[in-house]
Amino acid sequence: MNGADQEHNEELASLVALNIATVAERSEHAQAIVAAPDLARLTGELRQTVLAFAQAIPLLDPPGYVRERILKAIGARVRAAIAPDGAGVSARPWLMAAAVLLAAGLTAALSTLFYRGQVADLRDGLARANDRAAAAEREVVDIRRTLGLAEERSRVMMSQAAVLMAPDMARIDLGGQAPVAPSSFARAFWSRNRGMVFAAEKLPATPVNKVYQLWVITAGQPPISAGLLAPDQQGSVTAFFSTPPDIPAPVALAVTLEPAGGVPAPTGEKYLVGLTGL
Repeated sequence: MNGADQEHNEELASLVALNIATVAERSEHAQAIVAAPDLARLTGELRQTVLAFAQAIPLLDPPGYVRERILKAIGARVRAAIAPDGAGVSARPWLMAAAVLLAAGLTAALSTLFYRGQVADLRDGLARANDRAAAAEREVVDIRRTLGLAEERSRVMMSQAAVLMAPDMARIDLGGQAPVAPSSFARAFWSRNRGMVFAAEKLPATPVNKVYQLWVITAGQPPISAGLLAPDQQGSVTAFFSTPPDIPAPVALAVTLEPAGGVPAPTGEKYLVGLTGL
């Protein structure tokens, strides 16, 4: 078989592998295989190449400008490889068919990369949107907490004002006790019907796992806990406490240092004491 016959047979193999051969070309290809068995192997390899591209790469179309740029670049490289001396195209047709397959495969591959990039951008956008939504939710929680604190402060201020304006309001002064709090002082305003407003200054910082506790001392009964006190860094504290309407007239108020969480009866040292005079 001379070179021209071999080139023609390879052209037939390319057309059959691409499934674009005419009936006459298919018949001629079948007859050529009888004379040249290696042609069947070449045809099979070309078919496998076509199937590999078809099965391995998703068929996604890129934008027109991407496809046009890819095909122009590949066409220029194929022409340069076939006719490097610029003498014209005289390549074997089966090589041209392989170049077409390569171009199609690269286009599909780049298309996949293009759309994968689009999907990645969408996922990043969704992640950013989720982050913004989470931040907005945290802001809503913070706003609700702030509003709740504001409402609580407003309620306490109204209760304090009610005590101070009550007709039965009594003022009770408390002095610091040596040697633990000689410079501390406090004042309480008590109304049987409205409760008690308590304000203290210059209380020493509490040790770890300790808390100040305010007691109402009545005649003939155990001390009654009014509540816990949490001074700021300067030792100042203002608080409102509800007291039972049927409480006996208090004879004194006292502040002691107790274990964190408070205790049902005083056990610690007294820091503030004041007689009511009631």
